[in-house]
Formats: sequence, C-alpha cells, structure tokens
Amino acid sequence: MAWLLVVVAGLLETGFAVCLKLSHGFTRLWPTIAFCVFALGSFGLLTLALKKLDVGPAYAVWTGIGAAGTAIYGMVFLGDLVSTLKIVSITFVIVGVIGLQLSGSAH
Repeated sequence: MAWLLVVVAGLLETGFAVCLKLSHGFTRLWPTIAFCVFALGSFGLLTLALKKLDVGPAYAVWTGIGAAGTAIYGMVFLGDLVSTLKIVSITFVIVGVIGLQLSGSAH
C-alpha cells in the first residue's frame, strides 16, 4: 500500500510541475490553485508513505515518476522537443525507478 501512495504522489508531482509552468510565475489563478492542490496532495501522500518505507528508494521513485511523467507530458501536450536521447534518458529513469522499488525496504 505504501508503494501505491508513492506512485500516486509521483503522478501528482507531474501535475504540480505542469501547473507550475501553466501558472506563468503564479500570475494565472486556476493553474496556481491546481499547482497548490497537486503539490499538497503529492507531499501529503509521500509523507504517509515514508512512515513505512525507507526514504532513499521512496524519494527516488517519487521524483523519478514526477520527472519522467513531466517530460512525457511536455513532449505530448506542450510541444517540448522530442529526441532519441530524451526518450532513451526517460527510459533509463524509469528502469532506475523500477530497480530502486525492487530493492526497497523489507518493511
């Protein structure tokens, strides 16, 4: 259950990163509000998960999901540059996240 919280928190991290861009420096109301909701949800779920998980693997999985998700969202929906190197690098992040999750705590 704790790992599920980390995964959802990572997806919410993607949401808050995208909303941060869309807020244009917190000058747009609704993206700013969405940023706050996603950020509070993400940090809240990560906090709950850390009660049962080791901080290193959990934090790495959380940030890995957020980074990969944000990069993919940007390429698909925001017109960010798509390149072979970027796709390979995101793949490495995902493989690393899976490896860290598999090596996680025995709690």
